[in-house]
Amino acid sequence: MNTSAASTDLSARSKARKRALDILYQSDVRGDDLRATLVVEAERAANEPAREASWLYAREIVDGVIDNRDEIDEQIITHARDWKLERMPAVDRAILRMGVWELLYNGEVPAAVAIDEAVELAKEYSTDDSGAFVHGVLARITRAN
Repeated sequence: MNTSAASTDLSARSKARKRALDILYQSDVRGDDLRATLVVEAERAANEPAREASWLYAREIVDGVIDNRDEIDEQIITHARDWKLERMPAVDRAILRMGVWELLYNGEVPAAVAIDEAVELAKEYSTDDSGAFVHGVLARITRAN
């Protein structure tokens, strides 16, 4: 793969992660069923052909979280020392669910990339301490698996 294709893929995946984060966060905060939120976003995406590349991976992430939610949450609970899942900021929960899915269920993404992308999202969208928190939880999950 040439460098521009690699950077385009990385850019599309980064955009997809932001999109997946939006869907996961929105569903969590509103208390909506994640599948229902995904259907609404799929209808919106059908009208945005230019963003198809980011939509396809975002959907893969969200579908993966839906399909593996119990196992993903168990990993987070086990490795988030002294933090209950429901007490975490909603954005951190969404980022962790996405990161755990990439670490455990998507063999195409190197662990370091999944962790770095999650940490960057936490730094951008959550609290000052969230980047370090997300990094710690995901690193412990990586070492344990």
